[in-house]
Amino acid sequence: MEVLIFLLVVAAVLAAVALAMAVKIVKQYEQGVLFRFGRLVGTRDPGLRFIIPFVDVLHRVSLRIVTMPIQSQGIITRDNVSVDVSAVAYFRVVDAVKSVIAVENVHAAINQIAQTTLRKVVGQHTLDETLSETDRINLDIREILDVATVEWGVQVTLVELKDIQLPDTMKRAMARQAEAEREKRAKIINAEGESLAASALGDASDTMMAHPLALQLRNLQSLVEIGVDKNTTVVFPAPLMSTIGELGAFLARETSAATAPALPADLAKTLPSPAPNGVPESV
Repeated sequence: MEVLIFLLVVAAVLAAVALAMAVKIVKQYEQGVLFRFGRLVGTRDPGLRFIIPFVDVLHRVSLRIVTMPIQSQGIITRDNVSVDVSAVAYFRVVDAVKSVIAVENVHAAINQIAQTTLRKVVGQHTLDETLSETDRINLDIREILDVATVEWGVQVTLVELKDIQLPDTMKRAMARQAEAEREKRAKIINAEGESLAASALGDASDTMMAHPLALQLRNLQSLVEIGVDKNTTVVFPAPLMSTIGELGAFLARETSAATAPALPADLAKTLPSPAPNGVPESV
């Protein structure tokens, strides 16, 4: 009797273990790939599935999008600049059977081919293209990965360059270049302003020549502007060129009078006195 009970208990335990091994649950975002005696039987949809223990093997494959970071790669660009570029790739399994049969580890395979593709594509571009044309580089990497992974039942949905590390010397050179570019634009703007100002002054001078009173009004306006500040400056507006000419003539007369030799008294009496206009009277 005891032996029978023992056998029944063992049979119940074995049945429970077999049932546990036979019952499989495929989640909504997964697809099962069933093998029987090592041969492909087919796929199993999400839900409760039963297999034959020790005979069938069910591989569950996730169909969700996988985010895979591509570690930083030391790359030499086409213009011989060393940069470190890292990226991120998004992919998903579209054919569960191929992802199990065609490649041993699909995640490791995509990671390795993504690194080599990133190095090859970036190496074909210059530094300026790498920094400014990231969208085109991302598209090139994605197209190459799609061609390579289509046989693995994987679709690469997106590839993005995440970080680009430049050498310190290159950073300083780019900073100097940006500074020189801004200085060039500042000089061009300043020259354009000077040209416009000169043109406006030319138009103003033409207006003042046509209307002489405009210059006097401008002088009075300058006096008003100077008088706003509390100072002791007194300004007498006068035509500048005529004032300078009269001052030069005065200094010339004074210089010639100071350097002329003195005449004897009896001879000075015989000389005619100068007329008021500076012309000597006739003897």
